[in-house]
Amino acid sequence: MRIVEPSAELVWCTPEAERIIEEAGRTCYKSEDAITDISAPKFIEMIIQRGHESVLEHASASFRIITDRGITHEIVRHRIASYSQESTRYCNYGKEKFGKEITVIQPSGIADQTEQYVLWSSAMRACERAYFNLIDAEIAPQFARSVLPICLKTEIIMTCNFREWRHFLKLRLAKAAHPDIQVIAKQIWEQLLEEAPTVFLWDNVQ
Repeated sequence: MRIVEPSAELVWCTPEAERIIEEAGRTCYKSEDAITDISAPKFIEMIIQRGHESVLEHASASFRIITDRGITHEIVRHRIASYSQESTRYCNYGKEKFGKEITVIQPSGIADQTEQYVLWSSAMRACERAYFNLIDAEIAPQFARSVLPICLKTEIIMTCNFREWRHFLKLRLAKAAHPDIQVIAKQIWEQLLEEAPTVFLWDNVQ
């Protein structure tokens, strides 16, 4: 059994995203002649303040997210997005390319070297043994997966337009959000902030 850290990696973003947003938005007002090298931030601030956020949909970004199955169940509830997720039907974790072991995400609420950690890790190893016993009994992975834990590591590519990323961050960075999805959301926000600082300035997202 292997334990890995959750992560979110930007794999693609609309090039010059804020310039594209400004150009699209100014088409509404036919004010393209006002575009300069430094005009996008002020324009974007204006459209956000006016609630004209449909203009933000002209830019998008894709992330490779590594988290557990429980968190991806929450992520895919965001409907205006595209997803491609690691499949436990077709991935046989008994194969060499998976290291012949399952990989899990340690919940943030369980600290190392505690009684809770011992209980959790013991349960994970029991799940792993049960899974491989089923695989050895020539049960197909799509059925053997029934004993895999909810904190099984999974990879998912998530693509959203900027308007939906703002909505995602507003919900998933909130104090009421699950602590483990907050970890992912914070990493996504920090990377989007580099790509489009005006769009994802926290005061603008809230």
